[in-house]
Amino acid sequence: MAERGLEPSPAAVAALPPEVRAQLAELELELSEGDITQKGYEKKRSKLLSPYSPQTQETDSAVQKELRNQTPAPSTAQTSAPSKYHRTRSGGARDERYRSDIHTEAVQAALAKHKEQKMALPMPTKRRSTFVQSPADACTPPENFSAPPDVTTTTSSSSSSSSIRPANIDLPPSGIVKGMHKGSNRSSLMDTADGVPVSSRVSTKIQQLLNTLKRPKRPPLKEFFVDDSEEIVEVPQPDPNQPKPEGRQMTPVKGEPLGVICNWPPALESALQRWGTTQAKCSCLTALDMTGKPVYTLTYGKLWSRSLKLAYTLLNKLGTKNEPVLKPGDRVALVYPNNDPVMFMVAFYGCLLAEVIPVPIEDAGGQQIGFLLGSCGIALALTSEVCLKGLPKTQNGEIVQFKGWPRLKWVVTDSKYLSKPPKDWQPHISPAGTEPAYIEYKTSKEGSVMGVTVSRLAMLSHCQALSQACNYSEGETIVNVLDFKKDAGLWHGMFANVMNKMHTISVPYSVMKTCPLSWVQRVHAHKAKVALVKCRDLHWAMMAHRDQRDVSLSSLRMLIVTDGANPWSVSSCDAFLSLFQSHGLKPEAICPCATSAEAMTVAIRRPGVPGAPLPGRAILSMNGLSYGVIRVNTEDKNSALTVQDVGHVMPGGMMCIVKPDGPPQLCKTDEIGEICVSSRTGGMMYFGLAGVTKNTFEVIPVNSAGSPVGDVPFIRSGLLGFVGPGSLVFVVGKMDGLLMVSGRRHNADDIVATGLAVEAIKTVYRGRHTGLLAVPQTCQARPYLRTFSLSVPSARKPLPPDLRVARVLTSFRIAVFSVSVFYDERIVVVAEQRPDASEEDSFQWMSRVLQAIDSIHQVGVYCLALVPANTLPKTPLGGIHISQTKQLFLEGSLHPCNILMCPHTCVTNLPKPRQKQPGVGPASVMVGNLVAGKRIAQAAGRDLGQIEENDLVRKHQFLAEILQWRAQATPDHVLFMLLNAKGTAVCTASCLQLHKRAERIAAVLGDKGHLNAGDNVVLLYPPGIELIAAFYGCLYAGCIPVTVRPPHAQNLTATLPTVRMIVDVSKAACILTGQTLMRLLRSREAAAAVDVKTWPTIIDTDDLPRKRLPQLYKPPTPEMLAYLDFSVSTTGMLTGVKMSHSAVNALCRAIKLQCELYSSRQIAICLDPYCGLGFALWCLCSVYSGHQSVLIPPMELENNLFLWLATVNQYKIRDTFCSYSVMELCTKGLGNQVEVLKTRGINLSCVRTCVVVAEERPRVALQQSFSKLFKDIGLSPRAVSTTFGSRVNVAICLQGTSGPDPTTVYVDLKSLRHDRVRLVERGAPQSLLLSESGKILPGVKVVIVNPETKGPVGDSHLGEIWVNSPHTASGYYTIYDSETLQADHFNTRLSFGDAAQTLWARTGYLGFVRRTELTAATGERHDALYVVGALDETLELRGLRYHPIDIETSVSRIHRSIAECAVFTWTNLLVVVVELCGSEQEALDLVPLVTNVVLEEHYLIVGVVVVVDPGVIPINSRGEKQRMHLRDSFLADQLDPIYVAYNM
Repeated sequence: MAERGLEPSPAAVAALPPEVRAQLAELELELSEGDITQKGYEKKRSKLLSPYSPQTQETDSAVQKELRNQTPAPSTAQTSAPSKYHRTRSGGARDERYRSDIHTEAVQAALAKHKEQKMALPMPTKRRSTFVQSPADACTPPENFSAPPDVTTTTSSSSSSSSIRPANIDLPPSGIVKGMHKGSNRSSLMDTADGVPVSSRVSTKIQQLLNTLKRPKRPPLKEFFVDDSEEIVEVPQPDPNQPKPEGRQMTPVKGEPLGVICNWPPALESALQRWGTTQAKCSCLTALDMTGKPVYTLTYGKLWSRSLKLAYTLLNKLGTKNEPVLKPGDRVALVYPNNDPVMFMVAFYGCLLAEVIPVPIEDAGGQQIGFLLGSCGIALALTSEVCLKGLPKTQNGEIVQFKGWPRLKWVVTDSKYLSKPPKDWQPHISPAGTEPAYIEYKTSKEGSVMGVTVSRLAMLSHCQALSQACNYSEGETIVNVLDFKKDAGLWHGMFANVMNKMHTISVPYSVMKTCPLSWVQRVHAHKAKVALVKCRDLHWAMMAHRDQRDVSLSSLRMLIVTDGANPWSVSSCDAFLSLFQSHGLKPEAICPCATSAEAMTVAIRRPGVPGAPLPGRAILSMNGLSYGVIRVNTEDKNSALTVQDVGHVMPGGMMCIVKPDGPPQLCKTDEIGEICVSSRTGGMMYFGLAGVTKNTFEVIPVNSAGSPVGDVPFIRSGLLGFVGPGSLVFVVGKMDGLLMVSGRRHNADDIVATGLAVEAIKTVYRGRHTGLLAVPQTCQARPYLRTFSLSVPSARKPLPPDLRVARVLTSFRIAVFSVSVFYDERIVVVAEQRPDASEEDSFQWMSRVLQAIDSIHQVGVYCLALVPANTLPKTPLGGIHISQTKQLFLEGSLHPCNILMCPHTCVTNLPKPRQKQPGVGPASVMVGNLVAGKRIAQAAGRDLGQIEENDLVRKHQFLAEILQWRAQATPDHVLFMLLNAKGTAVCTASCLQLHKRAERIAAVLGDKGHLNAGDNVVLLYPPGIELIAAFYGCLYAGCIPVTVRPPHAQNLTATLPTVRMIVDVSKAACILTGQTLMRLLRSREAAAAVDVKTWPTIIDTDDLPRKRLPQLYKPPTPEMLAYLDFSVSTTGMLTGVKMSHSAVNALCRAIKLQCELYSSRQIAICLDPYCGLGFALWCLCSVYSGHQSVLIPPMELENNLFLWLATVNQYKIRDTFCSYSVMELCTKGLGNQVEVLKTRGINLSCVRTCVVVAEERPRVALQQSFSKLFKDIGLSPRAVSTTFGSRVNVAICLQGTSGPDPTTVYVDLKSLRHDRVRLVERGAPQSLLLSESGKILPGVKVVIVNPETKGPVGDSHLGEIWVNSPHTASGYYTIYDSETLQADHFNTRLSFGDAAQTLWARTGYLGFVRRTELTAATGERHDALYVVGALDETLELRGLRYHPIDIETSVSRIHRSIAECAVFTWTNLLVVVVELCGSEQEALDLVPLVTNVVLEEHYLIVGVVVVVDPGVIPINSRGEKQRMHLRDSFLADQLDPIYVAYNM
């Protein structure tokens, strides 16, 4: 590939030999037609230029100065190259209005630098079809997986079949067992590099993403971080080497004096009266039909008489004489279509004659327009009969009430509905003064609509200034292609023509769509002297000029280009002149002008003298412009902007340039600023907005010292520019299109032009003219979409006429705007994608656009989105509605079909990563129980030794003995009652029945199982009484029970491996189960998931012989093992803990005392009974305490949502226990059925405690929602509380029946990331609400410890929760015992400060203790324990500690279609998985929303966003997300995602 330094500029190309230039042109043509690859093109071009490279370089340097100063006629520049070369350049795929050979070459040069480095960024992953994989396909593990089988393949099959989350399942990753020896066999998922299968498609893309992130960010910006309460990240300071203005302070520039004309009318209405009465037959306005032919001509006489009739009707015929509907000074809306200028003109002048204020508006129904009408106090709308018929009607035939609009009375202004005034009635026409004449609406950058009030004097003075500047004379014909209701179309086509008795031919937009050459034909047919156009119209005429060659533009003395303020208009003017100069167009006739709604006409180029040299052009450095400084481009030709002047200041006006932000300080002569104008011709105010008016219409410029410069008020025009040599005005942009990024200014149009210089023909949508929408009007936001079109097809490959038209009449639709994210503006580019564009083409185009913008403008694009063709919101005249597009983007309703986020490359103001500081260590000063001046963070429940109890504890040390005693003492007392979905008791168990059932099971274990005391037995039962009986049967036989959740019959592939793993890890000698599950374990489906031949002995307990053991087993010591508790943690770790008989006794005793459980009590349990506190409440506590437990299997709630609450009401339950899954199911499912609950008679006023059993931070929002929702049926908010337990100790906190209510605090999230606790007030930014996790159980002590130093921390300091209690587990049960792990987790000591050398167990949870003002049951001040989150789950990012739930909470609330969310990290990338419950077309809307909220609230950049179906995120039995399992499924590409976005 040729070095870019050797590539010649256009001037250097012209210096090459003719044969070389011809070969280069042919090469360019081949590339544009696709006959040669880019690589082949570069190779051949390099070969052609290599002999001339020294000459080229010399030529380049020699002509640089000439390039900056040359001002040739465009025709000569165009014709200097061979015609074949010209055809090549005009045959591109983008709009000639923005064509700049220099800029195109610059973009191609910038892209060439990236050619050999292929984009390492992976393409997004998008679901190719709506068909979801079958379970077998979706769950096929990589080939090199080994036993035990992988169980990370859940949910993809279950989620595919239904949008409802499947039954909760505990699913550990393959082979991950707490305490497993490093050498033990594990799944190859963990053996591969970085824990990712080599064959994984997702991991390869993430690796590509990581490679891109290793590149240094450019430009290098200062990183800094302000800690504590002042942690606000600011935009980095500008580069100290940036160019600064060096000129002197400018002085205001005056225009030529406004001439004094003796017969100038005193008001515009007077001019109409003069011509209407003296020149009645002279033509005033001609309207065209849809074919472009004249259909009606309005004479001055007709205009005067019809306006008179309308004025009379408005003042005298709409109400009564005493109560007229309208009076002078009232505002009236004018609602007319864009193809009916005649009716509009009559209505406008009729309002002026009636002295009411017309407010012309565009679209009927726009909400922002309605706000304008309401603020103007408009109650009357004028319209035509045709327009009125087209408005939407109600069933009664009335006009519908548009959203946001005031109630209007509609008046039809067709002549047949008007009353002829009496002969003696004349309108009151006074000399023009400062009273309002009309209100012109303007749309701001944010989308709000404001009304610019124009006085009668300003209207008259503006007409005079335009007449003088344009040298208008009576009888001239003017062709107007613009909107006649506003801006230059109104000023020239409706005001100046009446003032000068000219004839206007109005060419509506609808005609331009069907006949793009219509305005040129009208100029030719009517020998028009003046034409009012936009760059859009020049280009459309160029496209269609071949259709009619015999047109002449020689009559034109002025071709007024009204969007000359667009810096890229120079290319359109040059191209149009080059094409139509042969049709008589004179170079000096092209007159760009600059306008704004506030200042009206700011500047206009006067018609030149034939033969005189054209004004010069400025070739500016884009880098200098971004710093607001004028610098002639001398260094990097790739970033040059050529701008043309827009003429001089208007007659009678004065202009100055002020800084665009801050006070209106005058700029220096080499500085870009906002153009301000002082004259009588501008607007006077924004109607009804006094504050904004003062800042815009009453500006007094100040000097560098802040002192006012004169006392003449100026009007801000909203245009950015400077005054050049000869007082020529240059405009380089608009305030509305200014993108302020990191202290630099970028112009949206410049970025659009750069994007269009990238070949986009395969990707960006090009719509036909019939569906094509024109560029927005000048009142719209600057970054409006440009309508880019193809040029004339190349002559090399002629197309059939019909195909040629189809190809020519196409356009590109692109929008650019900025959004505020994380203390800076971020650039967003949105383009419409062709329907037939492939994913690869689209992604390639997006990648090249990013590269081009980065190289040319040195600014990163935050988001680049492609939307389906023709879906962006449109303005009435066809442009893209930028503010609505931005609003849709921010609210997640844009529905892109491709999106690329680049936060890593353009967000450079993140806080500096934290360097961890050493915390409290052994050297800290200890005084009593103080650490560094604070009380040690410790708390304890009541002392068990001081609590009196009956003889039960002293008599029986084992739970089996207690059951035997109860079977003798109270044999008929019912301990358990099991309900079905209908609420019917399907099974009960009294003390004696349970005892006898357990005896039979114990006998079977000995007879069939041949088990010995101490053997492990897996209990595989659905939730019910059979599980309880099997548990006590094992205790009677001396076996160790292991409760396991049975596999899901419809999802064996996912759930059975977990059962198999627990059986293997626990080394179970036998499996107790029922007949149904036994058949399932040995089924063919099970054989597909696990090896069914190696199951241990399976014993069916459905039909037991009436036999019992001769002697029940009694353990020799209470420290003997009672049962094993296996559970899958939220980190995906399968852990089994050993519970001794003494621990079981202590646990039951603590719960009994805390909840005041006695034989007369009845509790309801809706929990899974397989592990933790749920198992203890289901199986153990009733036997120990003697209370009755009403058992409700959670799965039954899926069939009957009312079951749990109805049961509580039916049995008048005072204490009930549930899981978060159950609470969430009731909250969501019964949220809108509270009235149904009332009609069913459900009342929860009997509930004393409703306890959520959990091993996590309390979900305060869910608890509060549940409380508020069911408050109407008697539930007390005080009743709802939570528990806290962990693997080492299943019950640390439980609210109970006595003691103070749970307390809540607000903590600062930023401090939590630094492992600190800072309490804040409610409503503080970045605050997090935490609730106390219940009261600490009797006999339990907790201390908060620094997890690294193992030293205690002070009160209200964050640390790990350590626990000491008699019911702590004995240790982990693993295949290979790890003494180090056991000692560290179950038998560890504080590194200092504990003279008693207490043995503590580490819970693995972070939290803090805070002493409250409340009084505990002991009479002392209450110490509240707050759980923050699991230590293993925390994410270490940028040196800070994040809790996944905090990020997930932020993400879940950003869009209504997010059902659930989970986050995890992989190789320092943050991955966010969201479940989409809405339409799949909303999937890509979530990507920027997720990225934005995580960046704004957590100062983190999301690496990957994964959008999945509902139910994909795995949830365990406690309602907790299994994030690590989700992570493994993602990396193994088993999620079947809807969309995966990889952020750059």
